[in-house]
Amino acid sequence: MTFTKNFRSPTAEEWYVFLPNYKDPHSGGAPGKTIIHYNLYDTKEIFINTTIIFDDPSLHKREAHRLVYAISDEIVNRLVGYADTLLSVHSGENSYNAEYKQ
Repeated sequence: MTFTKNFRSPTAEEWYVFLPNYKDPHSGGAPGKTIIHYNLYDTKEIFINTTIIFDDPSLHKREAHRLVYAISDEIVNRLVGYADTLLSVHSGENSYNAEYKQ
């Protein structure tokens, strides 16, 4: 798994996620995109909001659920670290929401 980074704004990052054997069916490029939004304005409960979008249709099938979950967990660990995170994964039937707390 490899990443390339694009800055979206001073409080958000956009990363393209490259996975061997998977690709975006329209562009032939990265099959995944991760958007990390840092909530810097609310100081009571700071969460990093992370959205992962998988475009490869083979990652949308039910039998790929464990793979999508494992890849998403690794993306959060590598790009966000151990900060409190609200995660939203968009991958067809494998879409889910999660909360990571220290």
